[in-house]
Amino acid sequence: MRPGIRFDAVHFTYPSGFGLARIDLFIGQGERVAILGPNGSGKTTLLKLMLGLLHPSEGKVSFEGNVVGGMSRAELARVIAMVPQELLLPYALTVREVVLLGRTPYLHRYRGPTCEDLEAVEAAITATDLLPASSRPFNELSGGERQRVILAMALAQKPRLLLLDEPTRSLDLSHQLRILSLIRDLNVKHGLTVISSMHDLNLSSLYFDRLVFLSLGRIVADGPPDEVIRPDLIQEVFGVPVFVERHPGRGIPWATILPDTLDLFPAREDAP
Repeated sequence: MRPGIRFDAVHFTYPSGFGLARIDLFIGQGERVAILGPNGSGKTTLLKLMLGLLHPSEGKVSFEGNVVGGMSRAELARVIAMVPQELLLPYALTVREVVLLGRTPYLHRYRGPTCEDLEAVEAAITATDLLPASSRPFNELSGGERQRVILAMALAQKPRLLLLDEPTRSLDLSHQLRILSLIRDLNVKHGLTVISSMHDLNLSSLYFDRLVFLSLGRIVADGPPDEVIRPDLIQEVFGVPVFVERHPGRGIPWATILPDTLDLFPAREDAP
């Protein structure tokens, strides 16, 4: 079996009582997987357990045969990279300087970046089409450009596993497609394993080969879009009735909210 990230009977509970229960999951090297579910279903918690930011109360999470909880932060940072929803910087940095932050696990405390570090930064900037903006201040960029910079910073780590937490959040449709196309290309061309939390069922069906549905901290479906984009499953997980048909160009399942569903959410009296 190909090396990858594995959950073995993982339980995790927050002080509030919410958590993940009995998670058994294996994602192999080179897969492209979307994690879907309503708000509060455990998507971000699952990613944080993979990254070692949270630790299971029962069971274990392992990456390439090594228990994540037993790996140092530096070891994890060299093999797993995370693209957060947003990046807040306390001071002004250029695009190139932000991407260089991705080399932190490799930098020596008393030496500057090596040729290898600079080459990794240049490759990440080129892969994300940021060369024209490489000298611009990060805080002056558009939302789509910032997301590409954050992705480039993660790529500069030279990870084998890339985690993304809702990478299309707050982006317009054009930038959503651009980011997801870039992520797909990185997976296909370089064999990078990609796991992303997502909200949009149709974009997930379009750009990911495997979808994992979470509900109330449990995995309720796991498989290719053809198997899991089904009206009964979507009704169960999201509580919304949909009609599923075939995308006219790609032949993938495509979900449409049924018109009667709008009656479940009447407009507020103060709505424009």
